[in-house]
Amino acid sequence: MKKILFLCVANSARSQMAEGLARHRFGDRAEIASAGSQPSRVNPLAIEVMQEIGIDIRGHHSKSVDTLDAARFDLVITLCADEVCPVLPGNVQRLHWPIADPAAVDAQADRDAALQAFRDARDAIDARLQTLQAFVDG
Repeated sequence: MKKILFLCVANSARSQMAEGLARHRFGDRAEIASAGSQPSRVNPLAIEVMQEIGIDIRGHHSKSVDTLDAARFDLVITLCADEVCPVLPGNVQRLHWPIADPAAVDAQADRDAALQAFRDARDAIDARLQTLQAFVDG
């Protein structure tokens, strides 16, 4: 079984959505985790846009990359765009998917724009997950 880790800074939006999407897509054929270099909390808008497509990530919590062993994973995927991505040392296959941070859109100023940013990030991650099908099944 392949083990995949998604990393971003806060482990609050992109990596959490990626974890939920990958678990939904790959089921018990892969072990999926996520973490961040500065973990905070799962963003409520990430939870909301995932619920729109029938995936519940309410039970997720932000985790620190410092608590993980790189040797456990077959693949580490970083999701940072403009920020400095966390680094998990070790000999592991890596991919970088630069996805803009949807939490950068001020939900207080424009909730609709923020929700759209989260949907865009979710959909971009989901589209890229399709490319991992052969990796997981192979």
